[in-house]
Amino acid sequence: MSHDMTDAGDQAAPARLRGLPSRLLAHVAMQADRLVSDRLARADARKWHYAVLVALRESGPASQAELSRRTGIYRSDMVALLNELAERDLVERAPDPADRRRNVISMTERGRDRLTRLDGLVDAVQDEVLAPLSEAERDQLVGLLARLRDHHTRPSQ
Repeated sequence: MSHDMTDAGDQAAPARLRGLPSRLLAHVAMQADRLVSDRLARADARKWHYAVLVALRESGPASQAELSRRTGIYRSDMVALLNELAERDLVERAPDPADRRRNVISMTERGRDRLTRLDGLVDAVQDEVLAPLSEAERDQLVGLLARLRDHHTRPSQ
């Protein structure tokens, strides 16, 4: 039994299923995720590479644990990911002056250049995913999606 929601397969689904907001969100998210992953792979990068570089640019140098919190990448996966980025000279590790037992990760000049290229790829995918929408509709969609995300990630009362 296949769970792949291909375009043709989804069009064959009953109208009630095709119109469910949760199904529509899942379908578009799956397509968008696939496009981002494919484009980054063509540039010899992965989504997690991009996430770490963005986090370092926005918030500056950080410990591995802090990067894990900022990006949602499991701490156990972060070490291998940082090894990959360091091997490519995109990030560097240095002992934390406040606590020599841990490292501080910072982005290299090559990492900043790489991030600029990856930003262009990711922006192009966003334009492709949102192509049928006007700028106002795009802004509205992003606002609505952010509200939904915030609602569903709010701590329980």
